[in-house]
Amino acid sequence: MGLLSLVAAMIVVSSTTYFVLLMASGVRGIRRHGSPLAVQGRAEYGVVPAAAQDGWNVYFLVPCLDEAEVVHRTVTGLVINPGTTTVVVDDGSDDATGAIALAAGAAGARGSDVHVVRREPPHARQGKGAALNAGIARIRELVTGRGQDPASVVVCVMDADGRLSPRALDHVLPLFERPRVGGVQLQVRIRNRTSFLTRFQDFEFWGVASVTQVGRAATGTVSLGGNAQFTRLTALDQAGERPWSDSLTEDLDLAITLALHGWELTTTPSASVDQQGVETVPRLLQQRTRWYQGHLMAIRRLPDIWGSTRLSHAAALELSFYCLSPWLLTLPWSVLFHYCLLTLLLDGSALLGRATTPGTAVAVVLVWYLLAFAPALFSGWLYWRRDRRVGIWQGLLMGNYLVLTNYLSYACAWKALARVLRGETAWVKTARHGDGPGEPRSREAMQSRQQSRQESRQESREEAPWTTP
Repeated sequence: MGLLSLVAAMIVVSSTTYFVLLMASGVRGIRRHGSPLAVQGRAEYGVVPAAAQDGWNVYFLVPCLDEAEVVHRTVTGLVINPGTTTVVVDDGSDDATGAIALAAGAAGARGSDVHVVRREPPHARQGKGAALNAGIARIRELVTGRGQDPASVVVCVMDADGRLSPRALDHVLPLFERPRVGGVQLQVRIRNRTSFLTRFQDFEFWGVASVTQVGRAATGTVSLGGNAQFTRLTALDQAGERPWSDSLTEDLDLAITLALHGWELTTTPSASVDQQGVETVPRLLQQRTRWYQGHLMAIRRLPDIWGSTRLSHAAALELSFYCLSPWLLTLPWSVLFHYCLLTLLLDGSALLGRATTPGTAVAVVLVWYLLAFAPALFSGWLYWRRDRRVGIWQGLLMGNYLVLTNYLSYACAWKALARVLRGETAWVKTARHGDGPGEPRSREAMQSRQQSRQESRQESREEAPWTTP
């Protein structure tokens, strides 16, 4: 066996083993929870509050930058939960994000309130981690001023377009009764599943990532995300005064930090969060490049993981493989995939040439297809099981498309590597928009946009004499 074949075989075996173990563990975890695979498949988001939470103080933390289009409905969906506090960090927005958030809080449930932290340049727009650290500082002030026990405080980071599933807190907070649970990450659904691109993002999140997240709960190393990220305040305090780093994936960095401090990170199949999917390929490439760059740089945490005395062997192994996956799997496989595909085609052609009957030829093609596409087909089948509104054939097609859309991942991974080598760390937020014709935009958002356009035109007229032809 040649060197390329050996390396390709190692990548295929290791990645397939990792995938199978996580997916099998995830399916088993959902069923052990007493839930069908389709749990949360038909959930409505941001409309059904949780019950009053005795013994827990919940703070929602929402970092925002020019989110006038979506923040009203997000805050409205949070303040319906009684006794909760929502802290919106307006990170130097040019629109009326802060005012809209405060207005949305006026209709909240009894005991819920909204606070807006306004950041101004030069401190504003320094990345999501910096905005979150400003928000946690305000939460700590509120907790101290109210005389609350930090051990009873849970902080939930929400994206500005995030909405929780019905009674989500009723399913999340009991997990914190286990004293070593430091974080809970909810599964993600894509809301605007109206095009192939957004439907495929939902397939990635709901058909693959959500199940593997449940699987990772077995080792207590569930990845924290930027949306519906629940953490104990005492765990955040242990992570430092500024628990979120300036990493491009500050959520992954926080997850590793909490795990190294001995906290268990878990999830539940009974609650989820939805968010907008990216609707254009250039924006999706921009988003995923940022994610890959942050993931690539996670290898800096490997010495800490390997030297930790608080991680179990299984947890250390899982975290290590996860941190190394873009280096050991994605980047090399983006090249070796074509070598393996060519080899399979040549071998399959040779077998077809020796086939004596049409039935034998069909069997050869079928076996080749099943071997090459087995993980993708299983993912498509699972996506269908997770949401029966998706037809079985549509689910299987999405699985097949996964092989093609991997080229987006390859492009993002190599672009991220180039950015790492050039030392580029600029942070670009994912753009959002109104939720479409079925959900009219708020009057405040429309007025804010009109005002911003007028101000931009006025600034252009004022600056015109200073421009160079």
